[in-house]
Amino acid sequence: MSTVAIKNAARTWFIVAITGQTIFGVYIAAFYGGAAMRGHFELWNRGGSRHVWIPGDYTGNATFAIHMLSALVLTLGGIVQLIPQIRERAPAFHRWTGRLYMLTAFTASLAGLYLMWVRGTIGDLSQHVAISINAILIMLFAILAWRTAVKRQLGIHRRWALRLFLAANGVWFFRIGLMFWILVNRAKTFEGPAITFLAFAQYLLPLGVLELYLRARDRGGRPARIAVATAIGALTLVTAAGVVGASLAMWIPHIR
Repeated sequence: MSTVAIKNAARTWFIVAITGQTIFGVYIAAFYGGAAMRGHFELWNRGGSRHVWIPGDYTGNATFAIHMLSALVLTLGGIVQLIPQIRERAPAFHRWTGRLYMLTAFTASLAGLYLMWVRGTIGDLSQHVAISINAILIMLFAILAWRTAVKRQLGIHRRWALRLFLAANGVWFFRIGLMFWILVNRAKTFEGPAITFLAFAQYLLPLGVLELYLRARDRGGRPARIAVATAIGALTLVTAAGVVGASLAMWIPHIR
């Protein structure tokens, strides 16, 4: 019974997460892709930062474009990779999209590091350090997921692939975490220790919960599995609230 509970809790969270990520992916395609197709790249600066499109900065603008295209691939591609029915019924498709996903994750991380440390972006030093660690973990997880897949160590590969999926979605976790924090605290500022905490928690918290889930599922007793299932259930409610808040405040208004 406890095994069923922990698996159902994880499945429910995944359904909520992919719903929110699908909305986020549509937003990226509609807002950034739509502005690019119309030739109005300056509209990118209305997406939450004034530093994304700078006239004359061809390298920086191109890097940002690559970063956003990579974000779209990671957001929607990760969903495809983790759906078991696709993995089982279309293994060749799963392998090729997995290679694209891992390569894109690596590329997006390098582009993000360039934009943050060379070009400059919003946030203070602590937030830049947090995001840099996230980028390094993404690249590390991508390499390990690739190596274990090549060696046909499929059980280990799936664990690294899950870690890569969570780390690569740090930006998404940050946004829903930020909206949940704003809803609970009725905050009106995007600065301060809470934002720094979110910068680290956006990947450390999901990765920590994943490790607890894997250990409880594989080697934990009934109390451990029920405890982890309860924790995932609570986090599912937090995720759902953050998805609703981010969708209504940040994403859906820009989908045209």
